[in-house]
Amino acid sequence: MTTNSQLRAFVEVADTGSVRSAAQRLFVTESAVSAAITTLAREVGVPLLERDGRGVRLTRAGTLYAGYARTILGLHEQAAAAARDQGRPDEGLVRIAAVTSAGEYLLPVLLASFLRQHPRIQLRLEVAPRDRVWPMLTHHEVDLVVAGRPPNGLRARIRAVSPNTLVVVGAPALAEWFSPESATWLLREAGSGTRATCLALLDPLNIEPTQLTFGSHGAVVASAVAGLGVTLVSREAVAQHLAAGQLVELPVPGTPMKRPWHAVTHPDATATTDLLVRHLLAHAHWGPSAGQPGGEDGEDPRGGPAGRVATRLVPEPGRERSTTLPPTSSARSAMLFSP
Repeated sequence: MTTNSQLRAFVEVADTGSVRSAAQRLFVTESAVSAAITTLAREVGVPLLERDGRGVRLTRAGTLYAGYARTILGLHEQAAAAARDQGRPDEGLVRIAAVTSAGEYLLPVLLASFLRQHPRIQLRLEVAPRDRVWPMLTHHEVDLVVAGRPPNGLRARIRAVSPNTLVVVGAPALAEWFSPESATWLLREAGSGTRATCLALLDPLNIEPTQLTFGSHGAVVASAVAGLGVTLVSREAVAQHLAAGQLVELPVPGTPMKRPWHAVTHPDATATTDLLVRHLLAHAHWGPSAGQPGGEDGEDPRGGPAGRVATRLVPEPGRERSTTLPPTSSARSAMLFSP
């Protein structure tokens, strides 16, 4: 009979491509991980992994099975949290995933103020590129995602929206001679929504400028302040740098760009998750999703039942234009907030 520990071992190997790394993450021996996956493959009846140099990789069957395994584990944790929420939402758990710029800039103050009001709630935050956070919601590995607009067809609800304006910035000295084609562009890693947006901005200009890639929002901003190049970034995220004169906005056709942040949950969000959503909506910079200024059924989005706060279903494929981003091997960073 398949166990959660076997599924967890398989998912960790799928994430890391290594039995050794999976064992280190799980704090067990390599032989324990190997035995778990061997037993799992025997029960499934097909190979799930194959050798890839010194590591391993998923077979086609393993890739398919990994998606189900993530969903099973995520649903199990979500079910337990929902059960504990009954009558005790102030003591629950909210699993959050956010794109890097939102995780570094937008959420820390909001989460800190939320915990001051609800000190017995645990918050788990994972920061990852755009193409990682949405599958995590799909597989029920997280309860709430904070990122740009969700992909079409996602079975989820947009619960709140916050303004976000993308602008091109650079050190003041660059403003005297700046042109998009002569500048060095500082980009985020593959899989980042900001990177994809920046490349889409440059594409109509028919230019091939020098590019440098960095693995975090903070590294990109620090490099721009140092005068290494220019970058497309959230104006709100660099407001202090702009005010201090360390960065200036630079004119590029197509900017500024409006790209609001979206707080998105499962349709059946837990009561504890709803508490966090209501906290977001009580903040001055957050409001209900576009098209529903009064919440569902015309109710005030900052009042009434938490489960009815400014929600709407993300449209099915074909209703709106969507962008598919390439996969990435960038590791997620995880933080646990607890009293």
